[in-house]
Amino acid sequence: MVAALTVKESLMLTPLRRLLPAAAAVLLGTVLASCGGGGTAVGTGSLRLALTDAPACGYDHVFVTVDRVRVHRSADAAEADGGWVDLVLPTPRRIDLLTLTNGVLEELGQTPLPAGRYTQMRLVLAANGGSGPAANAVHPSGADEVALDTPSATASGLKMQVDIEVADGQLADFVIDFDACKSVVPRGASGRFNLKPVLRVLPRLSAAGARVVGYADQTLAGASVSLQLDGQPVAATVPDPTSGRFELYPVPVGTYRLVIAGGGFATGVIEGVPVSADAHTVVNASASPITLPAGAARRLPVAVSTAPAQAVDAAFVRVTQTLAGGKLIEIAERPVEVNSPVPLELALAAAVPQVATYSAGAGAVVFSPDAGPATAGVYAVTARVLPPAPAPALAKTVGVDLAATPGDPMPLLTI
Repeated sequence: MVAALTVKESLMLTPLRRLLPAAAAVLLGTVLASCGGGGTAVGTGSLRLALTDAPACGYDHVFVTVDRVRVHRSADAAEADGGWVDLVLPTPRRIDLLTLTNGVLEELGQTPLPAGRYTQMRLVLAANGGSGPAANAVHPSGADEVALDTPSATASGLKMQVDIEVADGQLADFVIDFDACKSVVPRGASGRFNLKPVLRVLPRLSAAGARVVGYADQTLAGASVSLQLDGQPVAATVPDPTSGRFELYPVPVGTYRLVIAGGGFATGVIEGVPVSADAHTVVNASASPITLPAGAARRLPVAVSTAPAQAVDAAFVRVTQTLAGGKLIEIAERPVEVNSPVPLELALAAAVPQVATYSAGAGAVVFSPDAGPATAGVYAVTARVLPPAPAPALAKTVGVDLAATPGDPMPLLTI
């Protein structure tokens, strides 16, 4: 049984880094995304925005109602300051984030902007009303829809730091990625949920490229499919439940590790997956869907606590594995309520990870067992707690070996 631990270690970070729950997901913020150089420009360009989502976990629907998006040249501008430019939706739009996967985008609109650099964006959600469906709500699987308790910043907008250059006569085209899985936090046994948005902003480079497409076998239904860079997801989705098709878009140009993870099968890893701006990257053919060996799904309850109890803006539990050659992959990251009597339950596979290398034009992906230290069921579980600023973040990592700990569910892991 894993010994109980308390989060005591403070992870000292720069002000921007402190806001990063992962390199590719930001609490009330974004990964810095730029589409041009510096300096001051003259004239008028345009900004076009769309909304997308990474996969959610345990929910049938997650609704948010978007009222407007605001941009400003100053990263420090307050809500009442002058200089804001608003992209206002004709009517507030209630959007189910869980429909925005596999490359599906919800177009929010386009607005002219004075040319120049913009460093702050705010996504403004409508407030929940007293009648009818709540503007912002969650429908847990097997339960009734309930209103989401939204942060006090909703009225002024969910603040994001960006670096967007709008050129004279040009279109700056960006996508806001609203990660529903990391944004909806259960409040213990109350049946209520907090919305603590995790957002990022990515450039939409072209209709042809910046995307990866593949096919998974039906036995991998519900799997998380992500493109990762140094153990940090850059884009994620879930296979279509009928066709098994998955599409990751938009993805910055580069070379990535594709990770397929779930509780009932071995984790699959494909090395060297390229992304270009000009063409799709096809991982495999629909006639040869990806399959992975079955693996027992072990349930690991995790509780995160602080001693003494303190105010917390957000907290996350992240699960990783280390492959041969020290290659780190993320298996899952979930929001967690700190000091809750109800633990977060993770489903982890007791199976050896399977690895392959991307090959252009290959119809099928051929895996082989990883030869590294990530044997059947060896994981690292990290808790990160973000107190209100300027207090530093807290972090603690605990090793877990499923093979060495019998029983299902496993004993409670307290971090």
